[in-house]
Amino acid sequence: MNASEFRRRGKEMVDYMADYLEGIEGRQVFPDVCPGYLRSLIPTTAPQEPETFEAIIEDVEKIIMPGVTHWHSPYFFAYFPTASSYPAMLADMLCGAIGCIGFSWAASPACTELETVMMDWLGKMLQLPEAFLAGEAGEGGGVIQGTASEATLVALLAARTKVTRHLQAASPELTQAAIMEKLVAYASDQAHSSVEKAGLIGGVRLKAIPSDGKFAMRASALQEALERDKAAGLIPFFVVATLGTTSCCSFDNLLEVGPICHEEGLWLHVDAAYAGSAFICPEFRHLLNGVEFADSFNFNPHKWLLVNFDCSAMWVKKRTDLTGAFRLDPVYLRHSHQDSGLITDYRPGQLPLGRRFRSLKMWFVFRMYGVKGLQAYIRKHVQLAHAFEALVRQDARFEICAEVTLGLVCFRLKGSNKLNEALLESINSAKKIHLVPCSLRDRFVLRFAICSRTVELAHVQLAWEHIQEMAAAVLRAQGEEKAEMQNGWLGKEERRKKRTVNSYRQDLTTYIGDCAYTPHIQETPKMSRLLKSRPDPAIGKRR
Repeated sequence: MNASEFRRRGKEMVDYMADYLEGIEGRQVFPDVCPGYLRSLIPTTAPQEPETFEAIIEDVEKIIMPGVTHWHSPYFFAYFPTASSYPAMLADMLCGAIGCIGFSWAASPACTELETVMMDWLGKMLQLPEAFLAGEAGEGGGVIQGTASEATLVALLAARTKVTRHLQAASPELTQAAIMEKLVAYASDQAHSSVEKAGLIGGVRLKAIPSDGKFAMRASALQEALERDKAAGLIPFFVVATLGTTSCCSFDNLLEVGPICHEEGLWLHVDAAYAGSAFICPEFRHLLNGVEFADSFNFNPHKWLLVNFDCSAMWVKKRTDLTGAFRLDPVYLRHSHQDSGLITDYRPGQLPLGRRFRSLKMWFVFRMYGVKGLQAYIRKHVQLAHAFEALVRQDARFEICAEVTLGLVCFRLKGSNKLNEALLESINSAKKIHLVPCSLRDRFVLRFAICSRTVELAHVQLAWEHIQEMAAAVLRAQGEEKAEMQNGWLGKEERRKKRTVNSYRQDLTTYIGDCAYTPHIQETPKMSRLLKSRPDPAIGKRR
C-alpha cells in the first residue's frame, strides 16, 4: 500500500467507521456466538501472498462484527462506559502515523512535553491541589498510565520501596525480606479486584476493611485494623481509598481516612477510575474533598471523558517517589537533558518502557469539546441515571440497592437471589440490552450503567420497559413453579392420607375377621390404640 492508496483506503475506512457508529443502534448489542467461533472461520496460517483491502473489509463485516459486543450501542448498560469520540479517533490515527515510542524526552520531545501540559490542564479542571501539578518547577505532576490497575500497582510498588528504604536507613540490619513479610496494605471490601492483584504482584498482604451501610470505608474501621496489626508486629504502609466503587459507585470517606494516613505516615492512593471524570463539574467536586491528604490520585479519562482507551491519568505529589522506585539508567537510554531539571522522562514512572503518544487524544478532545462540553456530557449521563432510578422506584416489585450519585443504578426484584439471577439471565439472553450484576452484602444485584455517547432518554425508557417485561415473565414462571410444587405436595399429601385410611381399614378388617373366626383372640394394646386414635372417615366417629 503506497501513500496514494492509503489516502483512498483511509477515506473508505473513515466512512466505514462513521457508518458503523451511526448505525450501531440497529446492531444486536451482544453477539450470537459461542466460544471458539472464530477459529474455523480464519485460516490456520498467514497468507503467503498479499490480499486485497476489499477482502479484508468484507471479512471484518462477515467474521469480526458478528462476534463484537457493541460497547457504544445506546442499549449497552453493562460495566462502566468506555469513552469514544470522533476527535479522539482522529488523534489516535495521528498517533499511529507518528508512531513514536515516547519513553524519554529525547525519544520524542513533543510526546513528553504535551503529556506534562495536558496532565496539568486536566488537574486544573479537577481543581486538584497545586502539589499535584508539575507547573514549571513543581515537585508533583501527572503521568498517563495504561489503566487504573497499572496506576494502583505503580503506587503500591513506589510506596513499598519508600517504606523499605526508610526502615533500612533507620535500622541497617533489617533485610528487605524481613521488612516485606511484615508489610500490610489496606483497602475497602468494596475495592476493585485490581487492588488485590497489586498486592499479589507486590508480594505484600492486603487486608479488606469492612465498609459501612453505604458501602464506604470509614475511619473507625481502618483505625481498628491498623492498631490490631501494629500490636501484632506488622508494618502498615499503604491504603487505597476508592471514589466510585465498581459494584455500586460508593465513596470512601476521604475526609476521615486521609488524616489517619497522614498521622500514621501511610501512603494514601485514591482510585477514582470511573467517578473521577465527574469532578470537572462543580456540583460533584465535593466528592473529591480530602484528596489533599493523598500521595497519589488516579482516574480514567478513557471511561467517561470521551478520550478513547487507553488513557489513565495518575498524579503524585512527589515525582521522585516514582522515579526513585523504578529508575534504571542503561547507557542506551541516557540523553544530555535528563538531569537538567527542565523536563520529565516518563519511563521511570510506569511499568513498561515504551509508551504511545496518548496525550494527543486529550489535546484534541479538550480543545474540540471544551470544558463546558465535557461537563454537559457528564451531566446528561447523571440525569439519565436518575431518570432510570425514578422509573425503578415507581414499580413496587423492584428496589434500589445503593445510593445513586452519578451514572450507575443498582437495583433488583424484591425476592431471592435466584429470582434476580433468573431475571438477568432472561434479560441478557434476549440480547436487546446488556447488563452485568454485582454482589452487595451477599445480595445478587443488577447494575444499570449509562454508557453510550449517543444514549438518550428514549433508550433508557425502552430498556426499562424491556426489563419490566422480562421481570413479569420471570415472576410468572416462578408463580407457576410454586403452583406445581404446591400441587405436587398436595398430591403427595392426598396419597399419604389414602394410604393411611386404607391401612386402617385393612387392619380393622383383619382384626374383626380374626375375632369372628378365632374367638380366643383378644384385643391387643396395639389394636386398642389403633381403634381409639384412628378416625374412620366413612363413619365419622372414633372408637
